[in-house]
Amino acid sequence: AMVTAADIHIAGIVQGVGFRPFVYRLASQWNLNGWVFNASDGVHIHIEGGDQDLEGFIGSLPELAPQAARITSVQTQPSDVLGAKSFEIRASRQQERSRTQISPDIATCADCLRELFDPNDRRYLYPFINCTNCGPRFTIIKALPYDRPSTSMAVFPMCSECSMEYHDPADRRFHAQPDACFECGPQLSLWENGTLKVAADPEQTLSLIEHVAELLNRGMIVAIKGLG
Repeated sequence: AMVTAADIHIAGIVQGVGFRPFVYRLASQWNLNGWVFNASDGVHIHIEGGDQDLEGFIGSLPELAPQAARITSVQTQPSDVLGAKSFEIRASRQQERSRTQISPDIATCADCLRELFDPNDRRYLYPFINCTNCGPRFTIIKALPYDRPSTSMAVFPMCSECSMEYHDPADRRFHAQPDACFECGPQLSLWENGTLKVAADPEQTLSLIEHVAELLNRGMIVAIKGLG
């Protein structure tokens, strides 16, 4: 097959929904090389390989896209073959005018819920559990493109386990910007009029939540802060 190349620009809700990992996996399936990156106007892909593989890849993009993605346009144009040796996710690029749409926060997915209530899971009862398919998006973003340094999660450096997930293309948390756990992420604590009432403690998560429910039952007003 003839080796050809294409540049693809995808617009819509394509950031914060696992789009780059999806493109990465799809390129591997079709044995294609190149790169993908987020920019202020969406996702950009440069792809090289056999012309039929290329066609298959381009056809699959809208069909197999992540559930939370909303593609508004796919623009494809022929490109020069640049001799890419692998497929990679490149650093995001900042552009003059930000035009991309951001995913809304997404309710906890079935996979995360299963982990949340599994006593053997390292995120058992971790209140801020999330993955590439769910969790906070719009409410944590400070600037585009959507990357961890430009979110409210920037102040929580990932522990080695979270970091391994974040950097593994086969993992469900690959490039999940709010990825965190009891070791490295935000914790639940209870404050009253600026005074710490119940300190953060993984062991006390449930009793803290029960305590808050009790306060609400007594007619108190409780503000609950998420990651946003």
